[in-house]
Amino acid sequence: MSSRREFLEFLGVGSLGLAATSSVSGSARAQQAPGAEILGAEGVKTSAKTNKIWRPISDRKIRVGVIGYGVCQFGAAFGFQDHPNVTVAAVSDLFPDRCNGLAKACRCEKTYPSLEELVKDDSIEAVFIATDAPSHARHAIEALKHGKHVASAVPAVFGSVDEAHALYDAVKSSGLTYMMFETSAFHEDCYAMRQVYRAGGLGKLVYSEGEYYHHSVEQIASFREWRVGLPPLWYPTHATAYYVAVTGGSFTEVTCKAMPSLVKKFLPGNNRYDNPFGTEIALFRTSEGGMSRMGVSWDTFVPGIESGRIYGQRGYMTGLDYHGEEKSLPDLTRPALPSQVASGGHGGSHGYLTDEFVSAILEKRLPMVDVAAALNMTVAGVVAHQSALKDGESLKVPQFA
Repeated sequence: MSSRREFLEFLGVGSLGLAATSSVSGSARAQQAPGAEILGAEGVKTSAKTNKIWRPISDRKIRVGVIGYGVCQFGAAFGFQDHPNVTVAAVSDLFPDRCNGLAKACRCEKTYPSLEELVKDDSIEAVFIATDAPSHARHAIEALKHGKHVASAVPAVFGSVDEAHALYDAVKSSGLTYMMFETSAFHEDCYAMRQVYRAGGLGKLVYSEGEYYHHSVEQIASFREWRVGLPPLWYPTHATAYYVAVTGGSFTEVTCKAMPSLVKKFLPGNNRYDNPFGTEIALFRTSEGGMSRMGVSWDTFVPGIESGRIYGQRGYMTGLDYHGEEKSLPDLTRPALPSQVASGGHGGSHGYLTDEFVSAILEKRLPMVDVAAALNMTVAGVVAHQSALKDGESLKVPQFA
């Protein structure tokens, strides 16, 4: 195919989960995996699984419903259908061809025409929500109301602080497990940083950095065009995980500067958000008293970067390299995975996120990237965009504990 546009049209590009009608059949979609043209280089990048031996903590199988099979095909990408403690009991997508493709990919016979119908099934214990980003919080709340544990693709909320409080209250009042599947949290380097931080090898972080750069000049079509003109820091978690997922802390205030985009879809009046920016760079104060620079860009001419660095009073890490005072460090390699579960994309994080969610339910504990961490990663970006619109005015960031 001669152009990126032709490639996207061939795939029948839609949203993260529920997308515009495609000419590609469900069976064809089930055989195709989106490449770097859609997900960016980081989205398709994987890594080797650890050679550790996975040992089951239970022989119980959790009945999971999987919702959403749009452009990224994330419904099937995280390996629920392969986990030995999971039975994919039902799947759903608004579009029948995509629903059938998801059922085939998840090796599941039962389908529902919508999330609203699926969550009424009392036999389903948990759901994985891979729908369009603007619907994540609403769908999560609906599932929680019906007694389901919830795993959600990123971001947890979409540009709304009020929605964040509603999701937080719904999770806390339900007593159920909620986890946002932030892939950076299980990158090899971010996982290692978290282990070193917990062992005291970094001390308090003085400064940290994170960036998510995804060149997107063509503006991927999506369900109700939600991606078109998207404020960069409304999709912040691939970057902000490099502080929140490392320390368990949060961002308390922000000043953000932004750069107008050359892409016509970002011109005010050309997108539903009236957003002019293709790049936003935020400077945060952290809950430890340090500083953190987090940036998201659709304009930077790179195929995709999700990375970060951390600098503490006792040590620092760039990538997997630790330099510091601590001489005795814990094992920094990621935990074992079931042999059937692939590590998957986004730096080999997919399988680890699924195993963490499943294990948290079985062990009745909080998961990595629980609702507080999810909202601390996400809402900071929402407020940062508000700061950018005010030319860098310093704003307080709501806190979730």
